[in-house]
Amino acid sequence: MYSPTPDDWREANRSLWDERVPVHVASDYYDLDSFRAGKDVLRDFEVAEVGDVTGLSLLHLQCHIGLDTLSWARRGASRVVGLDFSEPAVEVARSLAGDIGLTPERATFVAADVYDAAEAVPDTAYDIVYTGVGALNWLPDVTRWAETAASLVAPGGFLYLAEFHPLTDILDDETGSRLVHDYFARDAWLDEASGTYADFDAPTVHNRSVEWQHPIGEVVSALAATGLRIEFLHEHDVSLFARFKALSRHEDGYYRFPPDRARIPLMYSLKATRA
Repeated sequence: MYSPTPDDWREANRSLWDERVPVHVASDYYDLDSFRAGKDVLRDFEVAEVGDVTGLSLLHLQCHIGLDTLSWARRGASRVVGLDFSEPAVEVARSLAGDIGLTPERATFVAADVYDAAEAVPDTAYDIVYTGVGALNWLPDVTRWAETAASLVAPGGFLYLAEFHPLTDILDDETGSRLVHDYFARDAWLDEASGTYADFDAPTVHNRSVEWQHPIGEVVSALAATGLRIEFLHEHDVSLFARFKALSRHEDGYYRFPPDRARIPLMYSLKATRA
């Protein structure tokens, strides 16, 4: 339900994510054994759009347990830094970095709020600031996020965002074909759902979540206002999990609507550069 933002929104969300870390570590969704053995978890469109990262520094905001962050290091990034507000998630990320042979100099993880990133991360700027995939919906102020993220992009560098499309927030959970919520709602969305996208049936206690919708126009405008140049905005007809029960998993790992359904964007990605 929509509601004014509660004062304890950050604490509620942190408790939720802290509890889900061990569930995700044990899940088939993250499949950490395969990751340790060399599996690349990055999406093909991300790899194509970001390009060669060899020799570049990369900051991953809201990195969770660090699989995406570490995958960029495996692809040649000279230094990766991951930031997340969940201490248990950061601990797992640090452990995984050691498991795959990356020193703290190559892969550093910091526990901090994303709005405090400029003060919390070890360097003042990075060639690539990478973020998304279920991140922006946990933030109440996308303008503040854009200002923080943009301040960490080095001259000649860029910000890359891959995120779930806000259109998916306003459709019914069953078929994903009916409009049931307000696309332009500004109040927080409060939920009490148990489980997690990695295991819908997982027994969980800390289920209260506070999220926000951010229309694409708001995100793009916030980034443009920082002085970054929007290079592209792409929309994708795939999801990374069964956001709607009508979606089915394909051999490439993406979830799609049946072929007889009209397609809608389920994710989007954008790149914004600093001159």
